[in-house]
Amino acid sequence: MTAGKGSPAGEVDGNAGCRPGCGACCIAPSIHSPIPGMPNGKPAGVRCVQLDEHNLCRLFGDPRRPALCERFTFDAELCGENRQQALERIAALELATG
Repeated sequence: MTAGKGSPAGEVDGNAGCRPGCGACCIAPSIHSPIPGMPNGKPAGVRCVQLDEHNLCRLFGDPRRPALCERFTFDAELCGENRQQALERIAALELATG
């Protein structure tokens, strides 16, 4: 759910900087709250079922979207220079804080 406020996962928001089609934050972190289609949340490294084929969140703007996803915003240091760096850095943060 790589998303800045006001933009679906992976879509560019003028203030957010998210890369189109990234979706790293919909894969790398664990989500402990229920997600439609994933009632027990999702483990780290597992693709969220709500991430579509273009790596965009199907729940963007939906009240069923987990609070963690709503709060996750683009951060240049965390997201790095490309999608692979974002996946690696978010996964490392998950390990360090989990």
